[in-house]
Amino acid sequence: MKLLRLCLFLLFLAGCARVPVPPPIAAPLRTAGFADLPLWQEGTPAAALETFLNSCNVIAKREQWAQVCNEALMIPAADEQAARHFFEDFFTPWQLINEDGSDSGTITGYYVPELEGSRTPDDHFKYPLYRQPDDLLTVDLADVYPELAGYRLRGRVEGHRVVPYFDRGQIDGANNPLAGNELFWVADPVELFFLHIQGSGRILLPDGEKVMLNYADQNGRPYRSIGKLLLERGAMTRDQMSMQNIRSWVAQNPEAGRKLLDENPSYVFFRELPEGVESPPGALGVPLTAERSLAVDRRSIPLGAPVFLATQRPDSDEPLNRLMVAQDTGGAIKGRVRADFFWGMGADAGELAGRMKSQGQLWVLLPKTYKMDDSQVLSKR
Repeated sequence: MKLLRLCLFLLFLAGCARVPVPPPIAAPLRTAGFADLPLWQEGTPAAALETFLNSCNVIAKREQWAQVCNEALMIPAADEQAARHFFEDFFTPWQLINEDGSDSGTITGYYVPELEGSRTPDDHFKYPLYRQPDDLLTVDLADVYPELAGYRLRGRVEGHRVVPYFDRGQIDGANNPLAGNELFWVADPVELFFLHIQGSGRILLPDGEKVMLNYADQNGRPYRSIGKLLLERGAMTRDQMSMQNIRSWVAQNPEAGRKLLDENPSYVFFRELPEGVESPPGALGVPLTAERSLAVDRRSIPLGAPVFLATQRPDSDEPLNRLMVAQDTGGAIKGRVRADFFWGMGADAGELAGRMKSQGQLWVLLPKTYKMDDSQVLSKR
């Protein structure tokens, strides 16, 4: 009972996060054909096939994916017709359907930001980003409470008590509880905040060295959207909402902006990736591919699977219909028809990612031999 009270305390006060394990598909799926995929014949599936082969480095070990991964190795590189025939011959498209029966959901974008930084602080580089601290305690509930398998809780020991871990305001406050855990210092606290949201980034050091960073862990506090707070307070309209406009608002309102950032208690810790890494790994553990990797809710779409996306380009009515690959997840990516489009690295990618928010449809491509429960099939053609 003491452990149960502890878990419930951490669960409701400190938050919880999923352990990255591949769960069964939980969303109803509607069978479809390739003719249902908008502009399928005009697409460029060869690039998606190359990205899918990266997924196969992980999923080929799983029985349901072994055959299609072996077949994918036989397809000539950059051969659009051969790639299209491969997907048509070995996969079935399944359309994702929301709980209310609709087939449309929100599609956003993300990217890898680049920040100028230093390994030592000075008057210019004075805002730290941190490695995972040694006192961050993780409680895995599966061994004691199997019904909570897949969840873990975070906190720290204070005296003889386990308490929630420091929130953003405490970590960035004057007391500096994480002193000694700094990886780098950067010049702009707002850019650092968005690095936390993206989860990966690259630091450009004064000597020209470029260092890739990746998500290491999180403080266990729930994520709170500052964009939503600005909307609720009338500081910005929905049409104005974008990462660029949020950045401008914080810059124009420095005191209120700092308080706004602290209202998101979630805080991310990073790890430095080995030299030569050009793209950070996603939740699947393989490097992300610009404009071909997709972040999804893994409860609805298995990581590694090809996914056809039908949406629009940022701030445009121009269709964006493309075969992608589910290789990542995100704290805000929850729901059946919900995805985050990976635009790549740097300012240009950030410009597109920051303005992308549109409605879209998703079809997951599963091997024809994929075993599914009848409850997952919403309707058949």
